[in-house]
Amino acid sequence: MNYNEIESSSLSGSLKDYRNPLGKNLTNRVQPFFDWQNNRRISGLWPYAKSTTSAPLTACTALSDSGDLIAGVNFASQDYLSLASHSDIKEAAVAAVRDFGVHSAGSAALLGNTRYSLSLERALSSHLDDCQIVLYPTGWSAGFASVQGFIRSDDHVVMDVLAHSCLQEGARAATSNIHYYGHLNVQGVERRLRRIRSNDAKNAILVVTESLFSMHSDVPDLRALRSVCDAYDANLLVDCAHDFGCMGRDGLGHLGDQQMLGGADIIIGSFSKTFASNGGFIAVKPRSAAEYLKYYSATQTFSNALSPVQAAVVLKALEIVTSDEGARRRKQLMRNILRLRAMMCTVGLEPLGDPSPIVPVYIGREDRARLSARRLSEIGAIVNLVEYPAVPRGDARFRVQVMADHTEDDLSRLVELMAHSLGETTTKSPRIPMVASARTAKRQRSSIEASAV
Repeated sequence: MNYNEIESSSLSGSLKDYRNPLGKNLTNRVQPFFDWQNNRRISGLWPYAKSTTSAPLTACTALSDSGDLIAGVNFASQDYLSLASHSDIKEAAVAAVRDFGVHSAGSAALLGNTRYSLSLERALSSHLDDCQIVLYPTGWSAGFASVQGFIRSDDHVVMDVLAHSCLQEGARAATSNIHYYGHLNVQGVERRLRRIRSNDAKNAILVVTESLFSMHSDVPDLRALRSVCDAYDANLLVDCAHDFGCMGRDGLGHLGDQQMLGGADIIIGSFSKTFASNGGFIAVKPRSAAEYLKYYSATQTFSNALSPVQAAVVLKALEIVTSDEGARRRKQLMRNILRLRAMMCTVGLEPLGDPSPIVPVYIGREDRARLSARRLSEIGAIVNLVEYPAVPRGDARFRVQVMADHTEDDLSRLVELMAHSLGETTTKSPRIPMVASARTAKRQRSSIEASAV
């Protein structure tokens, strides 16, 4: 199917257009969304809901949402240290199945914990400067609970406008007093805190940020946020989903690099990026706060606990992360990240943000990004497309996810295929702009060189 044969609706519109359907019948009123989605599916332009047919290694096979086979280099999986198929991890999972079966069979508030989950709590506490640990069945549920579990209706949440969905939904579930500030804007935080405290001196304020923002691969100044929180008697929450375990000295991510491990009142972590499992945790200093969460955060109290298999896998992954092998894997991962970003710049691609396992590659217009994503699947690269409303309109991008086990050949292959797919879409439609300018590429190369020093 060439560009001229594709229905225009497949190259325009977004998920946000169908967020608020009208009508009395809840199940019928969503038909316009399905029509739009199915037009994209028929055109091969629906990039979501892919499924792997082999292990999510650096190269794998997968199926598209419509059942078409995709095979090639894999830069779409969140397995930053390449632990998901590690032999020790698989052995730990098998041993847990033999000992406990596959199911926790209960909430952690009742009989859902196992010796694996209790050992995991102790190991995480030791790694996080003796914080108290509360485990959750998913990273999303931990993020939701970190806000919903503590905040009450008269309290305030001051949140980075790009904070993850789980944090935003947790805030909405807890209070109507939600104040957004511009991305990474510490002055914006200070203005909102000053305004809140001028009217409310008695209720709690929670400032919410992430240590690494996954759509932009950028990082807040955590020390500056701590300082402004102290000035206005506010608490600081840091979501470390994407850098905990895979970045920084000892795997402590940007909290460790900025020497702010003790500077966050609430820390959230996810096991799904580095630790080869679903699940997540909240870390707090006082035991009283941890015990409160266990009974007042809904996604912990009313969800089944981590399965014994999940807890055993994360425990073994944490053992690797904190070992010499973990340090070697983090070093190899960062080498891959820097090498990939440099390669991209040499062909005019535009990697955004700071070096991290997430390399967002700016494309721009949604139509061009959709065509390029389809072409990449055809020629041997598996990469995730991100478009509005996850990012601003006209700022579509590929979210390339790097693993420690990617080889230099894998990196070269991806860059070659991305440049090829984008070149084809430019040729097919004169309306579609060219890739990043030489000046942009030069700027990106300079930032990469500086970060490597």
